[in-house]
Amino acid sequence: MARYTGPSCRLCRAERAQLFLKGDRCKGPKCPITKKMGPPGRGPRTRMKKISDYGVQLREKQKLKRLYGMLEKQFKIVFNHAARQTGITGENLIRLLESRLDNIVYRMRFAPSRKMARQIVSHGHIYVNGRRVNIPSYHVKENDKIEVRDSSKKLIVIKEALKEYSKSGIVPWLNIDPDNMIGTVTSLPRRSDVTDLAHIKEQLIVELYSK
Repeated sequence: MARYTGPSCRLCRAERAQLFLKGDRCKGPKCPITKKMGPPGRGPRTRMKKISDYGVQLREKQKLKRLYGMLEKQFKIVFNHAARQTGITGENLIRLLESRLDNIVYRMRFAPSRKMARQIVSHGHIYVNGRRVNIPSYHVKENDKIEVRDSSKKLIVIKEALKEYSKSGIVPWLNIDPDNMIGTVTSLPRRSDVTDLAHIKEQLIVELYSK
């Protein structure tokens, strides 16, 4: 499946927001947002033009799409799925994005970033309900058990990522046994549970695709 292979920090600069695409680097002084670097392709003294309503909606969609490491075609498929479900489309969209296996691996602290979580899943290091799943876009369900393959539990990248669990824990809809590297999806998240996406206005994305 196609994926973005360019510089990650350029995406954060384009959206003028921290998308946490490079793990711990995003929390340090080298982050371009922390350094207050401007958008790519613009000089430091270039005056920003007033953005249109369409531009606001587009940037919101790009921000969410890049946050989860998806390309346009992949993102549109998920949106169409959310639109067909009952309930509020924007909330359905966030729930579907959060239930992707690569995101769950990231949320369980088995990877320092969603990009690395995608790689860990693709390389076959993750089991779902005792079965190896190497599709990052696989949607987990309530009560699914996610675990690191026995032969992969010695990987340094996973051990280092799990240190974040002792610092900040995990989201409330997941449960994890860090010693055995096993986690459970106790429920699918509500929109209010995803507090680190409070700055995302998903209704703007719904309005964009409704045109």
